[in-house]
Amino acid sequence: MQFCHVICSSGIFPETYIHLKEATVIPGELPLGQELTSTLREWAVIWHKLYVDNKTTQFRHVQQMTYSLIEWRSQILSGTLPKDELAELKKKVTAKIDYGNRILGLDLVVRDDNGNILDPDETSTISLFKAHETASKRIDERIQEEKSLQQNLDLRGQPIFNTTHTYSLYVNFKNFVCNIGEDAELLMSLYDPDLSKFISENYLVRWGSNGMPKEIEKLNNLQAVFTDLSSSDLIRPKISLVCQIVRVGHMELKDGKKHTCGLRRPFGVAVMDITDIIHGKVDDEEKQHFIPFQQRQLIMSPLITSHVIGENEPLTSVFNKVIAAKEVNHKGQGLWVSLKLLPGDLAQVQKDFSHLVDRSTAVARKMGFPEIILPGDVRNDIYVTLVQGEFDKGKKKTPKNVEVTMSVHDEDGNLQEKAIHPGAGYEGVSEYKSVVYYQVKQPCWYETVKVSIAIEEVSRCHLRFTFRHRSSQESRDKSERAFGMGFVKLMNADGTTLQDGKHNLIVYKGDNKKMEDAKCYLTLPCTKMEMEEKEAPSGKNLHHLANFTPTKDSTKDSFQIATLICSTKLTQNVDLLGLLNWRSNSQNIAHNLRKLMEVEGGEIVKFLQDTLDALFNIMMEMSENETYDFLVFDALVFIISLIGDIKFQHFNPVLETYIYKHFSATLAYVKLTKVLNCYVGNADDSSKTELLFAALKALKYLFRFIGIFVACMTAILRQMDDFHYNHYINTFKTRQDIIDFLMETFIMFKDLIGKNVYAADWMVMNMMQSRVFLRAVNQFTSVLNRFFLDQANFELQLWNNYFHLAVAFLTHESLQLETFSQAKRNKIIKKYGDMRKEIGFKIRDMWYNLGPHKIKFIPAMVGPILEVTLVPEPELRKATIPIFFDMMQCEFNFSGNRNFHMFENELITKLDQEVEGGRGDEQYKILLEKLLLEHCRKHKYLSASGEVFALLVSSLLENLLDYRTIMHDESKENRMSCTVNVLNFYKEKKREDIYIRYLYKLRDLHTDCENFTEAAYTLLLHAELLQSFVLCSSSPTCLASSFMEMWEKAIQLSKELADMYENKVFDYEGLGNLLKKRATFYENIMKAMRPQPEYFAVGYYGQGFPSFLRNKIFIYRGKEYERREDFNLKLLTQFPSAEKMTSTAPPGEEIKSSPKQYVQCFIVKPVMNLPPNYKDKPVPEQILNYYRANEVQQFTHSRPFRKGEKDPENEFATMWIERTTYTTAYSFPGILKWFEVKQITTISPLENAIETMELTNEKISNIVQQHVWDRSLPVHPLSMLLNGIVDPAVMGGYTNYEKAFFTEKYLQEHPEDQDKIELLKQLIALQMPLLAEGIRIHGEKLTEQLKPLHDRLTGLFQRAEEEGGEAVWCDNFGKLILLSGVWP
Repeated sequence: MQFCHVICSSGIFPETYIHLKEATVIPGELPLGQELTSTLREWAVIWHKLYVDNKTTQFRHVQQMTYSLIEWRSQILSGTLPKDELAELKKKVTAKIDYGNRILGLDLVVRDDNGNILDPDETSTISLFKAHETASKRIDERIQEEKSLQQNLDLRGQPIFNTTHTYSLYVNFKNFVCNIGEDAELLMSLYDPDLSKFISENYLVRWGSNGMPKEIEKLNNLQAVFTDLSSSDLIRPKISLVCQIVRVGHMELKDGKKHTCGLRRPFGVAVMDITDIIHGKVDDEEKQHFIPFQQRQLIMSPLITSHVIGENEPLTSVFNKVIAAKEVNHKGQGLWVSLKLLPGDLAQVQKDFSHLVDRSTAVARKMGFPEIILPGDVRNDIYVTLVQGEFDKGKKKTPKNVEVTMSVHDEDGNLQEKAIHPGAGYEGVSEYKSVVYYQVKQPCWYETVKVSIAIEEVSRCHLRFTFRHRSSQESRDKSERAFGMGFVKLMNADGTTLQDGKHNLIVYKGDNKKMEDAKCYLTLPCTKMEMEEKEAPSGKNLHHLANFTPTKDSTKDSFQIATLICSTKLTQNVDLLGLLNWRSNSQNIAHNLRKLMEVEGGEIVKFLQDTLDALFNIMMEMSENETYDFLVFDALVFIISLIGDIKFQHFNPVLETYIYKHFSATLAYVKLTKVLNCYVGNADDSSKTELLFAALKALKYLFRFIGIFVACMTAILRQMDDFHYNHYINTFKTRQDIIDFLMETFIMFKDLIGKNVYAADWMVMNMMQSRVFLRAVNQFTSVLNRFFLDQANFELQLWNNYFHLAVAFLTHESLQLETFSQAKRNKIIKKYGDMRKEIGFKIRDMWYNLGPHKIKFIPAMVGPILEVTLVPEPELRKATIPIFFDMMQCEFNFSGNRNFHMFENELITKLDQEVEGGRGDEQYKILLEKLLLEHCRKHKYLSASGEVFALLVSSLLENLLDYRTIMHDESKENRMSCTVNVLNFYKEKKREDIYIRYLYKLRDLHTDCENFTEAAYTLLLHAELLQSFVLCSSSPTCLASSFMEMWEKAIQLSKELADMYENKVFDYEGLGNLLKKRATFYENIMKAMRPQPEYFAVGYYGQGFPSFLRNKIFIYRGKEYERREDFNLKLLTQFPSAEKMTSTAPPGEEIKSSPKQYVQCFIVKPVMNLPPNYKDKPVPEQILNYYRANEVQQFTHSRPFRKGEKDPENEFATMWIERTTYTTAYSFPGILKWFEVKQITTISPLENAIETMELTNEKISNIVQQHVWDRSLPVHPLSMLLNGIVDPAVMGGYTNYEKAFFTEKYLQEHPEDQDKIELLKQLIALQMPLLAEGIRIHGEKLTEQLKPLHDRLTGLFQRAEEEGGEAVWCDNFGKLILLSGVWP
């Protein structure tokens, strides 16, 4: 009985009945069956991971594909299928495998026409390359088809949504309820309230007076999609759907039959905040949203209240006012809509959401370009906004009711039919009439329409605006004629399109017939700017040119519009236009190519396809002039670099699409290669250095244009054997020719390796290239050894280039087998072996060949060799780590300083960078230490210093590995601890550059946790490194102010700054500001309330904790008002598997060595450490309070325990108080909220009694002295202190002290405590006169309310003297009376 050994080697069956063997593919199986078997195994691993990671959608997708393959495999293996059905099934199987491999991130499988996998050893390089291209295109097309079928998936959670750059908003207009009584137009658009800017064009709904759509067929079918929204639109802080309601009818609603009809009048607005929908927080296409309607009101007063919107207010201010209002009194009137955000452009959403968006859906485009403009996307929209005007009332008593009529005409005056689009959903109109504002001198319209005309007609067309007063009386209105006109040309004289922005047009007046004669007015300036430019040179007035009078001189009339061109064919840049029209202006090609690199990037990416087409057409059609080849190459590099910029990096797919679908200049690679070779060949020419660097950066895409060239080169190299290489080298006439050839080859190979010419999933092609390059590089190493190794002919740069090429090859991602699945790893090793070992061993041999030249590569080669040793391949590591010792030895022998400091510093720097970047592991640390120690201990002079260095590097690696591991931990406290460990290491090694970097990482962690005090202390460490304090802050009190409520620390720092300002930089103004700030600090200390933090001792016991916590005790400084319960909860949340200890006693070895986690936590009291200048002085409590919880490094915890049997007469005699003092590594507060305990001391009950008496006496002495010096102090604190000491429960302690310590028995058992007993007696004796003086002062200050308390205190004190205290006091009074310092 046999079972395949796939996952583990143990199971539920008896071992004697089971034989385990490795699963293998059956050799006799059909090739397709073998491929199916290996594919299913590889997919199964990924399928399992998807399940573990809870990626349900992808898991089910892979499940469906797997089940399909399993079923097809069984059909193929059955051998019952007819030949034609087998062939058809084979196509389905290979298509499914290839598709599945792509979406799972596996390698591309290349096949022949019959679906059989190509053997790279039996296939030419070019055929292999073309097979990769064909397979990649086929799979891309299949994926596009597959995407369109997945309509109902929640795409937002999938990678497809995450990579989407264009979005659309679907709007379904359900109903509009409003009692107007006339027809209306509803104009909906997207609006940014923060910028007061319309984002999209309008969606127009025409609503009838009967409360239904004007076109009855649109009932229940009013849908629109707002397209071209980019990811930047989705992150706007606020975005609104706004609707302007325009009434179409009489001037006023009350007007009758004899009044003018058909006027467009402002009526109201409706606004909805759709930010949550746009941000993806709300997604329910079925939900109907109500948008309340707010009506405009005619207000004659110049003052408009904030909650009322006036009929004549500008549209943007109306919208902003409604958005700002909390409530709208809509009276049930408004719109009902449903909304949904859709990923993709119009074509994509029509495919993916065909149940929502079809051809009848109105399309409202963004007034601007989407984030990505794919090649083939053609757009030519001109947006015109009627902004505002000012019109003289003339002979009228009141301002005019101005209506603007806009139309589009050609140069002959012919009207362009239906060229103006007021809103999506309707065909265009030939004339657009504006809203009429009633009796307004300065109407503000903000009405935007779209002008759409053929691209070839734009140069001939202009916009005409006529202005007419509209009367409410129909009879008068018929007699009104246009009183003025304005116009603007769509294209400038230089061929560029009208610039975006606002334009102040001239309002011409005069003969109505001439107003309509284009030939008459087109010769005149259309804008005020143009008129000023034409008048300026000659100083002449242009009025005589026509019977029109410009507004500037004769009237106050003005009119302003704004335009926005959204066109992929019409540019507003004259330099780009010259390039795009290069055929009609061939004499200026060189000039235009140079000017292209000055064009703004945003303009180029809009016309990317046309620009690239122009470049390649120039290169191919102007082949006789090589000058153009270089200019085109430079321009191409410029464009690729532009798209590589972070600002335009989302255009990468556009460039990919161009290369894949639109690039057709197949012979361009010849010219591009020629130019590139020329630049590389002249690398030493300083004038071309910058161009070369730019070209090298752009190689990734340059090679996409010349990808076939790389395949050709690989094919040639693949066919070369040893003879060919030797013969080729021998053809070079001079040594310099060989140097140039090798230099160029090494640079080219390194760039090809680094730029990834082929896609990552072209595994076969990449491995083929690597194998060919490896063989070539190994051939060239013999040339290096033969010609350029001896002392006379050594070429440093050539060897340097070799080493960097070899390291780049070895560390390339395509060769890192550990990162691949087991199946892929096995395939590569079986076919190609581990090429890293081959090149790595060669690097080792070449290094040792250098001999005395090695010192020239130190420290420069330390980093590259470190990269090699960090590759996780055991044999490679063992072979290359000894190079480090060789470098140490080399520097020690040849540097003249008899040390290896250069090597040491470089290794530490590079090790920090590499480990933080993800390289290195525990095995590397162990092996590095082992090999370095082995070599150093054998060396006569390096045995001591080398061993120290090896252990130092091992310690650094341990810290760095801990840091890297913990950086992914959710616990920021652990991350802070590791960061401090690392920065302390660098501080000790005096590596300030790295030390400062970690300081700022620690600062960032603190600010994230709002530990601002600790963040300030961290910054202070950097400040202390600087020679001048002012260098660390831009303002004088920046760092001082960072200490939040730690005003004492801020004062200290401000004093240092003050000295610098006064005596070094003489900044008296800064000094004055600083002193004012310091004054507020002093005031805050005396007046402001400051909560005192609690301190907690936390012990982490057990082997389950990481090394930096294991079996250690830390003191934690709690946050303000943080209770022990809260702190405990936070602690256990951080270590959910830890067990909380209930005892505060130190744990035994059993717990410390346990594999579990135990946490011990209890409150400790800080030991105040007063500055020397405060001692024995009457310091106010407000000042002392700071030092009770700050500038502290010692903490105490008292633990009661019983020693011996309980004494019924004196319980105190056997009840001992053990007080433990914890001393931390650093004082609080500091750069962390916790520090490790470095010293623990425990004191006996006798010592505890002495300290208790000392502390009590100090309190009495301080308060008595304060009252002696200041008789105005309140008596209540003194009352409380005396009552607490004289109370019998406390005073009984004297007797208990006598029974416990003042006995012969105790002295016999503890003879070493004789001096301490005498000291305790002295302290008791000292307390009696202090209490007596305190009670005396209390008696002098007592009030009637305090008299009973004072009498009680006096009686208790007298009784205490009689019962025991007096004896001790009398013995020692003579000694102590002089020590008290209280009485004169």
